[in-house]
Amino acid sequence: MLGKPMIGYTIKAALESGLFERVIVSTDCPEIAEISKSLGAEVPFMRNPNIADDITPVSVATLDALTKIDPDANKYTYICQLMANCPMRDSVDIIASFDHFRKQEARTQISVTRYGWLNPWWAMEMEEGKPLRPLFEEKLKERSQDLATLFCPTGAIWWATCDALREEKTFHAPDRKGFELNWKNAVDIDDHDDWTMAEFLMTQKFGVSR
Repeated sequence: MLGKPMIGYTIKAALESGLFERVIVSTDCPEIAEISKSLGAEVPFMRNPNIADDITPVSVATLDALTKIDPDANKYTYICQLMANCPMRDSVDIIASFDHFRKQEARTQISVTRYGWLNPWWAMEMEEGKPLRPLFEEKLKERSQDLATLFCPTGAIWWATCDALREEKTFHAPDRKGFELNWKNAVDIDDHDDWTMAEFLMTQKFGVSR
């Protein structure tokens, strides 16, 4: 991404935040492991094949990492999951999210961002040959400015107490809290269009070009 490994933006943000005793990358890929180490992260183990697939929730990999580095559950109080496909959040965002997490006295906290011009209250399902089916039919009768603000999760910055992650085995605990990110810093890359948008935003943010 703009000439750098995409994971590097996440490693850089974590290191620059100054919050972490250890910045660890969980991967099953030797190339990613070497790149991560060259950028200052630790890769003390390779991710097990049984959780290195396309269906295992990422929280499982994070819990696996925590169990490996703290098997006796007595070294660390907090853990932060930073997804490598969210390169736009920076160290300032990480610090602010941790302050919010502490002030809320939360057990788990996920990052979220506001929906933009696409109004989720007016979402519809469409199947070939069938009428459109509104998910929230009553909300179609209301003006958009009168509807409650909704937020979408982004994998940018997820916090948990280590005890809570061990207990819940996910950051999506029933009492999870949210931390709002500006949408420009919350970009979650899943496809080529997301990548193109992130690169454009980076040129605006950092003043660089390809």
